[in-house]
Amino acid sequence: MNEFEKNVQSKRNDAVDSGVGFVVSFGFFATIFIIATVVKLIAT
Repeated sequence: MNEFEKNVQSKRNDAVDSGVGFVVSFGFFATIFIIATVVKLIAT
């Protein structure tokens, strides 16, 4: 067992962190898509 396995910085579940990352990135791209759709509707 190496020193990194003994001294972990975070004991949180990795699935929670990956879920939060997915939701944040999905929300970012969804926001860009919504803004682009609104601009396209206003421009026509």
